Amino acid sequence: MRLYPLKFVPITKYRIWGGDKLNRFVPKKLQMDRLGEIWSISGVEGDLSVVENGELKGRNLKEILEEYKEKLVGKEVWEKFGNEFPLLIKFIDAADDLSVQVHPNDELAQKKHNSFGKSEMWYIMEADKNAALTIGLKEGITKKDYQEYLTTESLEKILNKVKVQKGDAVYIPAGRVHAIGAGIVLAEIQQTSDITYRIYDYNRIDKDGKKRELHTESALGAIDFRPFANIKAEYEPIENQFKSLIDSQYFSTQIFEGNKEFRIQNNACMRIYICTESAAKFITESNTTKLSKYESLVLPAEVSEFTIQPLNDTRLIEVTIP
Repeated sequence: MRLYPLKFVPITKYRIWGGDKLNRFVPKKLQMDRLGEIWSISGVEGDLSVVENGELKGRNLKEILEEYKEKLVGKEVWEKFGNEFPLLIKFIDAADDLSVQVHPNDELAQKKHNSFGKSEMWYIMEADKNAALTIGLKEGITKKDYQEYLTTESLEKILNKVKVQKGDAVYIPAGRVHAIGAGIVLAEIQQTSDITYRIYDYNRIDKDGKKRELHTESALGAIDFRPFANIKAEYEPIENQFKSLIDSQYFSTQIFEGNKEFRIQNNACMRIYICTESAAKFITESNTTKLSKYESLVLPAEVSEFTIQPLNDTRLIEVTIP
C-alpha cells in the first residue's frame, strides 16, 4: 500500500488555564471544560496520535513509522531519528495566563531525561486586544538578578512582555523563559518533548485545591541568560505563494495565503501542513483529504506529487525538517 496524506484523531487536554474556543473544532465526545490543548500530531509515548482517515485508520503514528520508515519521514530524517517522530504539533487556547516556564536544550534533556530538548515556535491564530506573550527576561537581567527576584516573589517585574496580534509568529529556543498570556489561541510547532520546568504560577490553585509544583532548581540550570533580539518573525505574505516564516535547526516553516490551486513536486521529503484559516484539499493520485482550520496532516515522503486546492481564502503553514 502506498502512503497518502494522514490526518489524526485530535488528543484533547484539560488545562487549568484552558478555555472553550477549541471545542468548536473537535468532536462532541472530545469536548471538555477548560480545553487548553489539542495535540494534533504526536509521537509522545502515552499520547500517540491515531490515524482517522483512509486504509491506515485506527493505527497509531509509532506503528506506521516503524513499518514505513523513510517512506513516511524521508531517508535523512529516518537515519537521524529512527522510530522517534521528531515533531509535536499542538493548538493552545489560553483563557488565563499560562505559567512562566523554560525548557531544557538537547544536551540537558538527554542528560536528565533521556529525551530531546524542546525548542518551539508559536503562530498566533486569535488574540484579544492587548494580549501579550512573555518572551525572555528584560534586557540586562543576570542570573544573580533572577535569583533575587525569585527569592522575593517579584519575578513578574523582570519578565519581557510582547503584545501580539493574529498572524504574528515567534521562535522560542530551549532555554528562553516564556509564557502565553490570556486571550491568545495559537498553533505550536515543537520538538517531540513534554519536558517543562515551571518557574512561576501566580500562586494559582489547581482543581485539587493545591498549588502546582514549581521546578526552581531545574529551571535555573536550563535558563539561557544571554541577550537576544528579533522576537517576532519578519515576513510579508505573497498571495498564492509559500513564503519563508521561521527556520531553525529543528524545523523550517513557510506560510501560504490565497485561493489558487497549485501542484507540488515532492522531493522525498515529509511535509506537515497546519491549516490556520479556512480549509484546503490535498489531492494525490489515489486520495483526496480535506484539511480544515485547527487541523493538521502529515504528507508522507513517499508521495511524489500532490495538488493543494484552497477553499476560499486559505492560510496554511508548511513544516519540514532540515
